[in-house]
Amino acid sequence: MNQSADTANLVKRGFTRTLFRWIHIVFSIPILGYIYSPFDKIPQYAAPTRYVFVPVMILSGLWMWKGHVVRRLFSKRPAGASASYSVL
Repeated sequence: MNQSADTANLVKRGFTRTLFRWIHIVFSIPILGYIYSPFDKIPQYAAPTRYVFVPVMILSGLWMWKGHVVRRLFSKRPAGASASYSVL
């Protein structure tokens, strides 16, 4: 792989990481509103919080934590191939 492709890959990974961080932060704000809102307003926020905000936060958090494993599963490189060392 040439150097420009490596650089583009690093930029893409950095952008993806930043994007998932911001998604995680932005989707946590309504959850905080749900927690600290007056008790009579909670039913209005319950469905979007349960079915949109929490799942998106969970998926983005899992991707930030274990995304490298998912990328490895879907990579085109064979399982035995490794770029870090060669077998003698």
